[in-house]
Amino acid sequence: MSVVNSLPTWSQVDGTRSRSKRFLLPHPLRNNYNVPISLYFSNPIRKPINFSSVSISAILSKEQENKTCSSSPTFNFKNYMIEKSEAVNKALEELISPREPLKIHESMIYSLLAGGKRIRPVLCIASCELVGGQESTAMPAACAVEMIHTMSLMHDDLPCMDNDDLRRGKPTNHKIFGEDVAVLAGDALLAFAFEHVATATKGVSSERIVKVIGELAKCIGSEGLVAGQVADICSEGISEVGLEHLEFIHVHKTAALLEGSVVLGAILGGANDKEVEKLRKFARCVGLMFQVVDDILDVTKSSQDLGKTAGKDLVADKTTYPKLLGIEKSKEFAENLNREAQKQLMGFDPIKAAPLVALANYIAYRDN
Repeated sequence: MSVVNSLPTWSQVDGTRSRSKRFLLPHPLRNNYNVPISLYFSNPIRKPINFSSVSISAILSKEQENKTCSSSPTFNFKNYMIEKSEAVNKALEELISPREPLKIHESMIYSLLAGGKRIRPVLCIASCELVGGQESTAMPAACAVEMIHTMSLMHDDLPCMDNDDLRRGKPTNHKIFGEDVAVLAGDALLAFAFEHVATATKGVSSERIVKVIGELAKCIGSEGLVAGQVADICSEGISEVGLEHLEFIHVHKTAALLEGSVVLGAILGGANDKEVEKLRKFARCVGLMFQVVDDILDVTKSSQDLGKTAGKDLVADKTTYPKLLGIEKSKEFAENLNREAQKQLMGFDPIKAAPLVALANYIAYRDN
């Protein structure tokens, strides 16, 4: 396959979908251009919960512990995740309190503090520490990416989108607060994410903070997360959706925010341009791998195992990696992405890189 492949989009005409202009898809493993992947179209433009009960040990199997620790026997991934997740949880808990208008803040708190693995904020912190930064420096950005991730889940679950009833083992936000409040609460989290990065980041030059804000906006906008969501919606029920179109969807919808999390941490930690781009490619591969594994889990695990509705992609007739490749080939693709991701960490201090290596392995071998 070529580095860039043209793909069809669809527009709505009189209630039916018709072909219109075409996207370009960069493959994360075959991008020979020195261009950050703020994934592009025709123009390659750059770029109240008690947290003591939320433990990574509940989601980390013994098999995963062995795999994530095998590359660095002295690094305890489970302890690292518990420590970082608890720090993120504490920071998030302090950010939003019940206040007027009460309903909107209760809705924000309900979803933001509903648990979750906190992979994106931990990636942000780990990449910052990799290049010499401190956890405290990255924490506002780490909280921001978790707020944005939560917003995307709240909106994704809406009846006009994926129409889901279960998220993180609990009823989805709109089932509790109504669709109108769920939309507005998501919007409020999005706005607060940018406010928090701009006002709470300390010890970093204003130039780097502006760069972080621009990067974050790019990865979630019409060339990032939103692009993937739109392409996903437009692809439902389309029989000729192929592998490269599927990759376009997921590199935008899922990988873009994971990539942004890592890049934000690197910029805040003081990384140079070369280091940022290596970490960008690492995160790009990890982000796509996350979705490949997610597709596999959707057809191999129960709703109880996942904490969300299993098999919903099949019911919605969505194209997935198992549907196109089969389970075994999908697993092989995920392994290839993991290897390529970890190649990007060569040249960094192996001790400081251990958390990112372990996080990549955790994502590759997770079971929920």
